[in-house]
Amino acid sequence: MPIHKAEFIISNTDVNKAPQEPLPEYAFIGRSNVGKSSLINMLTNQKKLAKTSGTPGKTQLINHFKINDSWFLVDLPGYGYARTSKTTRKRFQKIITDYFLKRKNLVNAFVLVDARHEPQKFDLEFMRWLGEHGIPFSIVFTKADKLSSNELGKNLRKYKLRFLKDWESLPKTFTTSAKSKLGRDEIINYIERLNETVKDDIKKFIQNKTS
Repeated sequence: MPIHKAEFIISNTDVNKAPQEPLPEYAFIGRSNVGKSSLINMLTNQKKLAKTSGTPGKTQLINHFKINDSWFLVDLPGYGYARTSKTTRKRFQKIITDYFLKRKNLVNAFVLVDARHEPQKFDLEFMRWLGEHGIPFSIVFTKADKLSSNELGKNLRKYKLRFLKDWESLPKTFTTSAKSKLGRDEIINYIERLNETVKDDIKKFIQNKTS
């Protein structure tokens, strides 16, 4: 699925003010500094669609981008950044939970995980929360270019073994690099397949999630 058009639509802290168009939606979320903005720019072939920063916790809003006039890519605030104040963390948590619990257009969440690190408590707890609330998600391992192929394979196997201690099976997983564009086609093609499952009756899809 070539991306011909990617445009910023709106930023807000209130999910009720999100776009009301009946289009499928895909959320990207992860721990602060996981490389989310760089990944979004890579996926959309844009250099500055999502703002990148060396400062963790920069994304503080729900950011909606319309892709090819047919679906939304949503950039959500990062979670688990210890240096933010307790008040700020609670605000981020409310924004995130409100979005996932209330947004009916959501088809899938892409949870970003830094491939260089051991399984992190915040990531595992967040994915458990998604599972408990019946929210479909996939795992996107980022920054694969920072590791040798042997190191990458070892880390991914270790993560999957840890994941399977709590889950019966793995969700869909992707290995990516914003620098080399590794994983770009796989994610975009996966979104295209998911779009096909709801395109004929997206309104019915949304209504079923509401009921």
